[in-house]
Amino acid sequence: MTTSTPALTQFSHGGGCGCKIAPGLLSEILSRAPRGLMPPELMVGLETSDDAAVYRLNEHQALVATTDFFTPIVDNPRDFGRIAATNALSDIYAMGGTPILALALVGMPIAKLSPETIGEVLAGGAEICREAGIPVAGGHSIDLLEPIYGLVALGLVHPDRVRRNADAQAGDVLVLGKPLGVGILSAALKKGLLDEAGYAEMLAHTTRLNRVGSTLGGLAGVHAMTDVTGFGLAGHLLEVCRGSALQAEVRLADLPLIGAAQRFAREGVVTGASARNWASYGGDISWPESAEAWQQALVSDPQTSGGLLVSCSPEAADAVLGAFHEAGFAEAAVVGRMQALPADARAGVRFA
Repeated sequence: MTTSTPALTQFSHGGGCGCKIAPGLLSEILSRAPRGLMPPELMVGLETSDDAAVYRLNEHQALVATTDFFTPIVDNPRDFGRIAATNALSDIYAMGGTPILALALVGMPIAKLSPETIGEVLAGGAEICREAGIPVAGGHSIDLLEPIYGLVALGLVHPDRVRRNADAQAGDVLVLGKPLGVGILSAALKKGLLDEAGYAEMLAHTTRLNRVGSTLGGLAGVHAMTDVTGFGLAGHLLEVCRGSALQAEVRLADLPLIGAAQRFAREGVVTGASARNWASYGGDISWPESAEAWQQALVSDPQTSGGLLVSCSPEAADAVLGAFHEAGFAEAAVVGRMQALPADARAGVRFA
């Protein structure tokens, strides 16, 4: 890349998963879409806003299919490609599956970015796919005003090992695999406040593949799984609660946080998407009066390539934590529990 290459984030109105449509607005849009075909082989579709579609092929195999792309969250083109590919493959792992191949989705302002820069984006994505053990077998590209990159990802899973976001059980504990705060670090980066150490930490989290999900899907007592991305921890956990008709209780003191992100949040460096996320949760989030504004910003912070969130029986918690830690997720922690709904109550999340 030459020194004259423009910063990629200057093209982005919102970087990474922070540019996702807010969950409330997305629900309204999808509610207006006609209901499609529902063949019996379709194990997971649109019903519960899950991470990927799952289609049963035979008694022993189901196809996991997903797509994810976004605008630049960093200026380095290779790092952008690596982050976007890691994020896209996460949806396969979140269903308990193993990826088998990917297709690249590329939209670039051809008049403003050189072929070398665009090639670096693709090289970063291919690097992550090689790490995951899969080929980039094709794709599609268009000339676009705002750069986007991502993948169509396909994977396989045994039908009995599919882990949906809607199968949590009352009494389950919640385990979070990665610390929160990536969105805040990206906001700090755009403001020129993130130093080299902070950038390296951001990359370490956003380019770590959630391949442990394939292992977790096979553990007894793991009932539900999702990955925490653009809707923030509160938003994705709210989807688990609504799909499972349960209530979640999360202990703020137990949440793993990126240290630099916590410091920035205390100083008011947050993303605009965090506020949009919070507004979209409606009345289904219970928030303690004693909590701080920076804590609210972190639980609604859009995570790009965030961690897996697992709902499992208390007896399985040690095995789940052990799998995370063995796979290099040292900060994985139990953060809460799932509870039965009180009479006439709505599914929701209570922070304490």
